[in-house]
Amino acid sequence: MASPEFVDPYLIPGSSVLRNRLGVTSGSELTRVEADLSFARALQLVNFPVGATNDLGELKQIHFRLFQDVYDWAGQVRTVDVRKDVPGADFFMPWGFIENAAAICFAELAQERFLTGLARDEFVERLAFHYEKINYIHPFREGNGRTQRVFWNRISLRAGWQLDWRPVHGEENHAAARAGSDELDLGPLIRMFDKVVTAPQAVDGEDWAVQEIKRLSIGPAADG
Repeated sequence: MASPEFVDPYLIPGSSVLRNRLGVTSGSELTRVEADLSFARALQLVNFPVGATNDLGELKQIHFRLFQDVYDWAGQVRTVDVRKDVPGADFFMPWGFIENAAAICFAELAQERFLTGLARDEFVERLAFHYEKINYIHPFREGNGRTQRVFWNRISLRAGWQLDWRPVHGEENHAAARAGSDELDLGPLIRMFDKVVTAPQAVDGEDWAVQEIKRLSIGPAADG
């Protein structure tokens, strides 16, 4: 007897649209509303950040804060295996290994003193290395890229750098991350971060939070 076809519990039955708290059944509408709501929450995160625990718990808190208005599972580790919806893409970390793998990856980041004290070229290379590791874990069903960008911007600022994602398009980010995980080639990620890593910019006035989020390019296209 053939095995039952897998049913993704995160989707509205009979559709490819993620279950959501808003009752939205259109993929394009969900994308628009999710982007608006997560942008508003990202502004709050800039002014009132989560605690810097430097672990999976911090990623969970960021994810919850960004997507609490949209998904019941905001801030929760996924319970299904996922991969990018592109031809030939490999699966990310199997969901049952996420907790242990994250503990190892964040311990390695701690051993490198969270990338502090590095010259720019070395910072870019080590950031690419650790970004690929966390990106491969992909702990959430959706919203991993946006969550990571908030996290890595904090790490970068602490290390004396800032991430400005505006020169990078979403597909470049996706392709670079896939090359790192699927082909074990960090070259595209290193070249991408060479365009992203900048010196911190002082921003005066009440609009500084908005400018910060624009630099982070918060939105569905940012997910990698």
